[in-house]
Amino acid sequence: MEGRRPVLPRRLAATVGAVLSALPLAGCGLFDSNFTLSTPVVMTVNGAAFAQNTMPQRFTCAGGRVLNPPLDWTGAPAKTKSIALVVDDSDAPITPYVYWIVFDINPATTDILEGQLPPGARQAQNSAGRAIYDPPCPGPQGHAYRFTVYALNSVLNLPNGTSLESAWTAIAAATIGRGRKTVTATS
Repeated sequence: MEGRRPVLPRRLAATVGAVLSALPLAGCGLFDSNFTLSTPVVMTVNGAAFAQNTMPQRFTCAGGRVLNPPLDWTGAPAKTKSIALVVDDSDAPITPYVYWIVFDINPATTDILEGQLPPGARQAQNSAGRAIYDPPCPGPQGHAYRFTVYALNSVLNLPNGTSLESAWTAIAAATIGRGRKTVTATS
């Protein structure tokens, strides 16, 4: 399973790349609805399971079951209407490789429990085309994985299982705060 990466159609890969490239400038809250420059609020993201910023193997494909790690965050702006989470590997051959997108998380929620989705939250398709947490397969050299939490100024109201592209575009357009936890893993 090492290096497991599905081949994405070139058009989808190019679209995802373009959307992700636009996030820092247009989507992550740098421009509000009046197109004035504003910086997203910086949030704090932690994971009690990530001792020394290392992902335990039970959350990777070596773990034997699909089990997302627990994560918590603080510092969402007061105008937050929903939260989104994106887990990706920016070092993957198809960059970035997205393992999980969760959106429409209640703004009062400040964590995701191990192996659970918050009540009412939805999942978008990941790079493998499935709306689940896809445990990464880092290989013996390891990889760095990013857990990015976005505070959004709206509820996305996209259907469960929506496309990766539609989720990214909606997250980019609504971001008012962001925090990230980067961890490494080996198998």
